[in-house]
Amino acid sequence: MKNQIVSLSGGKDSTAMLHMMLERGEAIHSVVFFDTGWEFPAMLSHIDKVEQRIDMPIIHLKPPCSFGYWLHEREVRPRSGPNKGKLRRTGSGWPSPMRRWCTREKTNVLLKYARAIEDSLTCIGYALGEEKRLETQMAKRSPRRYPLIEWGISEAEALSYCYGLGYTWGGLYNHFDRVSCFCCPLQSLRNLRVLRRHFPLLWTRMLNMDSRIENNRGFNHDATVYDLDIRFAREDAQSLKPSRKITRYAEVE
Repeated sequence: MKNQIVSLSGGKDSTAMLHMMLERGEAIHSVVFFDTGWEFPAMLSHIDKVEQRIDMPIIHLKPPCSFGYWLHEREVRPRSGPNKGKLRRTGSGWPSPMRRWCTREKTNVLLKYARAIEDSLTCIGYALGEEKRLETQMAKRSPRRYPLIEWGISEAEALSYCYGLGYTWGGLYNHFDRVSCFCCPLQSLRNLRVLRRHFPLLWTRMLNMDSRIENNRGFNHDATVYDLDIRFAREDAQSLKPSRKITRYAEVE
């Protein structure tokens, strides 16, 4: 029998998967949560609530070096070419679609954990409709299972199920469709506007993180967090301007 490892991100899908597996009486070897250090505070509170509900420990995994180190302190040196070994810059900067060092660090840590357990099977909370995400390099390197897809559970059904269990995430899903790192550069502009408006302390933290990046290559579509802050502030100011629409009234004889 496989030693099933539940990879719990804390979002609606992985939370639903975990509880549904327990409801079905499935044996679970361990539940692991990768702590990036960049989670919403409400997400960390949610993880604590899940641990209390399932009455088993949730193992917190962390990267060998903090994400803050990768962002600001890691020495970047070319591995080949005329400048091989020479310091190019300090800090990898924000992740991007072509430089997803955050995802790489997470998958490597989860893979290392799974490989240390004999006959392991990692359970991932992909929901129905996310089948295109299955063929990944990670899947080829470690046995994986996708219970929600097996059971035909959609994202909407997973969220409804979790609400039925009493989980609220502090209202995060009232603002966002997906909840990952609060400072994820791969978010939509809509999500970033919402973040700035409803989570000003986290936005201020992002501005501080952004200001410390050497040779900042941008946060989202080449724009820095500072650039986006100016843009969103202008948009807010524009929306508050009185309408200049002219109302024409019909003449009354």
